[in-house]
Amino acid sequence: MTQGLATQIGFLIFFIVIMYLLLIRPQKKKEREIQSMRDALMVGDEIITIGGIRGKIIKTREETVIIQVGADKVKFELMRWGVSKVVESSARPASARKLRPDEEDDYEDEVVETKKMPKKMKRASGVDSDVADSVDTDEKDDR
Repeated sequence: MTQGLATQIGFLIFFIVIMYLLLIRPQKKKEREIQSMRDALMVGDEIITIGGIRGKIIKTREETVIIQVGADKVKFELMRWGVSKVVESSARPASARKLRPDEEDDYEDEVVETKKMPKKMKRASGVDSDVADSVDTDEKDDR
């Protein structure tokens, strides 16, 4: 009876060790690699978020990154855990990539460049060039 109990306990311990080696240990290793990748995010890196959005990092903070997306250069802030992978690392040295906290500016204060309407579109829409170059779009809607 005691040998049967000892073999059962031996099999239980064996299966626990196998589960640890095959499941738990590789998962923890993968989590460490992902965390180190997120900690190493630098300005200029091109990333893909967990939602599938591809963008370029323009500022980093302790828990967040600000990325620039698309041709319109839309900027938004996301948590570091929202980064899925780095597509292309910036070529800057590691010491120059990180911003010091006193150098960080609020990204909302930046001026967004407005694009001028191409001449073909101006002619097709019949809008004067002075009005087409203006930033205020409400005036166009009032006509």
